[in-house]
Amino acid sequence: MEINLAFLIFQLLVLIFSVMIHEISHGYVAEKLGDQTAKLAGRLTLNPLKHIDPIGSIILPAVLFFTGAGFILGWAKPVPYNPYNLKKDMKYGPLKVALAGPASNLLVLIVLGIFARLGVGYLDPTFIGLLGFIAMLNISLAFFNLIPIPPLDGSKILTLILPRRYALALENLSFYGIFIVFGLLMFFPKVFLYISLLADFVFYSVAGSDVFAITLNLLGSFETGG
Repeated sequence: MEINLAFLIFQLLVLIFSVMIHEISHGYVAEKLGDQTAKLAGRLTLNPLKHIDPIGSIILPAVLFFTGAGFILGWAKPVPYNPYNLKKDMKYGPLKVALAGPASNLLVLIVLGIFARLGVGYLDPTFIGLLGFIAMLNISLAFFNLIPIPPLDGSKILTLILPRRYALALENLSFYGIFIVFGLLMFFPKVFLYISLLADFVFYSVAGSDVFAITLNLLGSFETGG
């Protein structure tokens, strides 16, 4: 249990850092487009207490871990923004804000994945594996957040495409979104498995086979205590 707990804490710390960057990116892009809402709310900060969502940052990851799902996902408190303040790009501004979060996770994957790939043979394998895990988790978060269910970014993107009445209906699901996500987890777990497999493929493509193998071996050692 001590090993499992240590492994859970390690993953939660990486997850919290990653979802923080994700949400700060939403607010940063909104600010650059003219909206100060996130800044005034104190959300453009690296203070994790400002971003942690009890369900998305703690409970869901813990459930995934202890049920042996084989992956860990989650979200932070959504950063507030006012689309009517995006004066610099009223047409595509909301889409840019919505995509900023997944794009930040993709950027983390690319930077850390390539760095780890170039470091194979020069850097300590444990360090390579840790970098690999952070990169792998971030691309998983990018795909997970593109699911079109509130409060995930995919729902915000979809509302920008749908006709107004359907967009409003989707927005009205916000209160139930968390329950829908848990419903998917319980009754359609393959959705999350497919996300994990897709993330693994992209991670493998960016970081290479050596980093992929080192990362899986490191995670396996955490789980078995080796």
